[in-house]
Amino acid sequence: MKDISLIIHSKGAIGLRFLGLGPNLKPTNGLNKLQKLLERNTFWAKSRTNSDLKKCLANSDVIISLWVGNEIVGFGRALTDGIYRGVLWDIVIDKNHQGKGFGTLIVNNLLSSKKIKNTKKLYLMTTNKKNFYSQFNFEEVTSQDLMIRKI
Repeated sequence: MKDISLIIHSKGAIGLRFLGLGPNLKPTNGLNKLQKLLERNTFWAKSRTNSDLKKCLANSDVIISLWVGNEIVGFGRALTDGIYRGVLWDIVIDKNHQGKGFGTLIVNNLLSSKKIKNTKKLYLMTTNKKNFYSQFNFEEVTSQDLMIRKI
């Protein structure tokens, strides 16, 4: 198998956003590859543009990408106030690379990141991966209602 690279990006992922950097800080057209990963492997992020992804990354506190060779195969990010609340977002593994422990690798690195690890309450939304996230002590909450404001 090709080399596997886990990248814990600096806040805002400047190299990925502006230079398309991937493994070994080499230009790999990374932002376009991220957009294609989301397009092919999610239903919630199919219409994200590169411009919107740049804004999304710029405002994220923790960003992790996973690469096999020069292809991005996994991604996850988090937002937090650093103490009381945080949210894990956009955790995705390419369909051709699921079942290899890559999702676990990304979630473990998000949870152990300096900004997230001491956050008292972490939120996560999932449609069909409750069992996967339960291994990280996420529990289904039925005492609250999810409300969404769409603009």
